[in-house]
Amino acid sequence: MKEILLIFCGGGLGSLCRFFVSKWLNPVFKIYPLGTLTANFLSCIVLGLVAYILLSKIHAGDWLRPVFLVGFCGGFSTFSTFSNEILIMLREGNWQYGIFYILSSIIISILALLGGGWLGKVLFN
Repeated sequence: MKEILLIFCGGGLGSLCRFFVSKWLNPVFKIYPLGTLTANFLSCIVLGLVAYILLSKIHAGDWLRPVFLVGFCGGFSTFSTFSNEILIMLREGNWQYGIFYILSSIIISILALLGGGWLGKVLFN
């Protein structure tokens, strides 16, 4: 029960962060969802950084894993919104933006995850 509550709290904070990032950045480009891309990018950096710290530096922090790795990062990132935005782009005939969004999201997210792990090594070694 404790773990469920921790995930719930972390997920709520992550969802609020995603909401505000999207609300702030999505209006910048009407056709390209910069807010969702940024939220997923930042979530991957946090996931890589926190995973590195929790898995290699803090061995007694079992309660931190569900809060950050599952809850916060799960709530902050959003695959369903990403998928819906792609579907909207394709339905509106914006194939080039849809394909670019798919590729850029995947590449940027993987690089951010790797970068977060690297950042953890640099900052905490």
